[in-house]
Amino acid sequence: MSSQLSEQQISEYKDAFSLFDKDQDGSIDTSEIGTVIRSLNQNISQRELKDLIKEVDTSNKGSIDFPEFLTMMARKLKDGDHATDIKQAFNIFDEKKTGTISAKDLKHVLTSMGEKLTVEEADQLIKDANPDAQGRIHLDDFMRLMLAK
Repeated sequence: MSSQLSEQQISEYKDAFSLFDKDQDGSIDTSEIGTVIRSLNQNISQRELKDLIKEVDTSNKGSIDFPEFLTMMARKLKDGDHATDIKQAFNIFDEKKTGTISAKDLKHVLTSMGEKLTVEEADQLIKDANPDAQGRIHLDDFMRLMLAK
């Protein structure tokens, strides 16, 4: 996964990692990972951070080494690309640029385009997206739902 990173990114990540590797043992405490990621101008929620740590620190040792950190950053960047794709797709159907789309339009898209869902799967996804009283789904709610999957 870290092979998807450029040499420049790896160098930048190594510099940031080294700043937080205070005892120079080649690892950083998992409690500092969020700070390291944010120092690299990457936004990350606590939930996303917890999930990334769980994926990388499989031995639950409470720290990660640099190769594990690279894997984590590659996943973070990949998820970021996925988030951009979701936003772009959502915005195509948000014709009035209100940050919402109708549940009806979303259902049509989900059942007829791309990787088609069944009607039942689309209904469940829409229910999970928590439409407002007007039957509209907000981009933020939809993003949280899609990135959690």
